Amino acid sequence: MACDAQELKHVPLFALLDDEEACVLASQVEKRTFAPLQRIYKIGDTDGKAYVMFSGKVRVTTVDEDHQEVVIDEPGHGEFFGFASMLEQTPHQTNATAVEETICIEVDRSDIAVLLERKPLAGMDMLTVLGKQFHASQQLVRLRAMRNPNEVIEKEATFGEHIADHVAGFGGSWTFIISFLVVLLGYAATSIIMGKKSWDPYPFILLNLFLSMLAAIQAPVIMMSQNRQDTKDRLRGELDYDVNRRSESEIQGLARKLNALDDKLSDIHDHVHGGMPFGPSGDAARQQL
Repeated sequence: MACDAQELKHVPLFALLDDEEACVLASQVEKRTFAPLQRIYKIGDTDGKAYVMFSGKVRVTTVDEDHQEVVIDEPGHGEFFGFASMLEQTPHQTNATAVEETICIEVDRSDIAVLLERKPLAGMDMLTVLGKQFHASQQLVRLRAMRNPNEVIEKEATFGEHIADHVAGFGGSWTFIISFLVVLLGYAATSIIMGKKSWDPYPFILLNLFLSMLAAIQAPVIMMSQNRQDTKDRLRGELDYDVNRRSESEIQGLARKLNALDDKLSDIHDHVHGGMPFGPSGDAARQQL
């Protein structure tokens, strides 16, 4: 299906193109319609196609080391997916599936090449948009890495949840225990001293009613606060997991670089010494390297 140049102008990646550049690109790309649950591409495909969302819903997933499917992105209108593999001419590293009936603009490397050949300045416009999205992604990662779980929970907490936290905090303190004990002893002593004239003589039936009502109200409030604490712990665990995964990736990257550096040093040593077996002098030379 042919694509209209004005439709491309509503895509952020092509928003800076002028009318002539948009017409050139529209003559090259194709509009595709995908049925619900239809696979757009899968991991390992080498068709060199990328897609821009026009309408519908797409889920982009990958498979982690535990062979579990992980949702990477659900692009919205005007967002693109599969561009990295298309530009690098490498197999796709993700799966893309249409969740519902979806219309996408299909783009390949030759389409971009024709546009740049006819309108070289269009490349700068596209790079400008990609640069903005790259900076936005960096900022998102930076903010996610710096998130404080306590701040996130407090920001999303309702007024009732704040009250529950304060009630649970005061109810579990020595201040509450001592104050409550003093009130109970004073209440009981006053009733005993007044005898039959007391409003609540022994065995303090009214006091038992008040204590039962207090326990009935306090228990769900404390459970509410405990649920919020569980949410905090779960959020902390998720953030710790993200940090650990990033740390693991960085450590693996450093290990690969060190291994490559060791291989380079070995190649340099073999080249310098001409494959001479190591003796006492060879060991000294290696230490110098």
